[in-house]
Amino acid sequence: MSDPETTSRLRQLQGPSIQIDPLFSYYLNRTPESIADEIRNAGYQIVHYFIVNEHEVSIDLIDAFHKHGITVWALVIGNGTFDTRHLPVHWREWRMGMLKDPKDGFERLSLFAPDYVRWKKGVLVRLVQEFPFDGIEIAEPYFPEWDGIRRGIYGDVGPFAQAAFQKQFGMEMPEFTDKKADNYYTKVPEIYKQWILFRVETVNRFIHELMNGVDGVRTARPDILVATWSLAVHASNALEKVKEWQGIDAISMIGLVKPDIHFLQTHWPDWMQRFLSPHYVKGYEVIAAPIRDTYPTLPLGIQTDIGSVARMVRSREWLNQFQNTVYDLGYDTWTAYEYHLGGYMSSEAPIPIYATRTGEEELLISFSKRIDPKSRVTIVLYPLSQEGLVEDKVVTDMRLEFDGNRVRAREIHLPRDPFEVEVRGMKDTPSLWYSKGKRANQVPHGIRIRVQ
Repeated sequence: MSDPETTSRLRQLQGPSIQIDPLFSYYLNRTPESIADEIRNAGYQIVHYFIVNEHEVSIDLIDAFHKHGITVWALVIGNGTFDTRHLPVHWREWRMGMLKDPKDGFERLSLFAPDYVRWKKGVLVRLVQEFPFDGIEIAEPYFPEWDGIRRGIYGDVGPFAQAAFQKQFGMEMPEFTDKKADNYYTKVPEIYKQWILFRVETVNRFIHELMNGVDGVRTARPDILVATWSLAVHASNALEKVKEWQGIDAISMIGLVKPDIHFLQTHWPDWMQRFLSPHYVKGYEVIAAPIRDTYPTLPLGIQTDIGSVARMVRSREWLNQFQNTVYDLGYDTWTAYEYHLGGYMSSEAPIPIYATRTGEEELLISFSKRIDPKSRVTIVLYPLSQEGLVEDKVVTDMRLEFDGNRVRAREIHLPRDPFEVEVRGMKDTPSLWYSKGKRANQVPHGIRIRVQ
């Protein structure tokens, strides 16, 4: 690989990145260009495009990100789906067997179901062939759930899992509900150990088949980057517990799949904590160290959550400290779920980032966040001369067109000489935020930016 190729590839793997779910209201009714513009304004050069339905992907959004020099990863879910509309009519046959139904709106699908694995591989192949993603990753390929046997949120214990275990070991899988049964999992520790390794191998083979199998993703797109994900959590014997309860073993997963980068995903027992320290990833060194020792040249990233639950929304200060800690620990990149969920969305005012003259009587102004078309806006122009700033000019006669984080002022009489611009009265969009009940913020008075 030549040096330019190496540099380009590293750029797609290193630095701050962010997860984007375009189905949130915050991203609707605006152009892809404005979304990409806002993400670039926030300083991100990598996005992880969260795909709920592989048949509902915006190529225009991908192209807009690329136009702004932003790398785009396809982030897909492996162990189920939030949306069943794109599944075959017989998809219910693929359901994962659970000790009890969580009834949480997520349909868990069996990694042991051969038809599901074949269907998923075909869907991902079509995805990377039809859309110019730079990379692909399966963020949740594992079994449910943390402490799942005790909580009842445990699987897969359905007919596909039973048949696969019987075929491989010639015996029934362990029993998890009837404590009187002879094969109750605590009564047969040797069989239970086989069951644990069996589940790890299933998770690894699932990812391997999708990415490296015959007519898989890498066959369809030899150029595409591949990331693997595993879980990280603060707990005694964390590595053993995620292996036992969820079939996750990063070392063997990486060895089989051979990804270009591996991510440690912050598990919910950690990210749901209201007062989680921004330095919490220091506690993950016991998880990261074996990966670095085994694969010293493999880039390593970490994922966090910044606002999925109202009580744990993270501030800008928290995120900055988290980022600094991540880099101090030697990670190559980090990402977070999800961009517009961060506490900065409700706590910070919209700030004009740049302004550019797009016509003789047309001015485009880009803000740090989405802005409200109902804002009562005043634009003030400050013509510049060789002697410095001259008298300001308040503009009242113009036509404003809003697009996400941008406003275009048309039919506005602009100075011929260089000038600065101030926007007064611009507000943000609390009605589009995930956390409701927040007040709008208004652009601070006195912020001027030089028109390009």
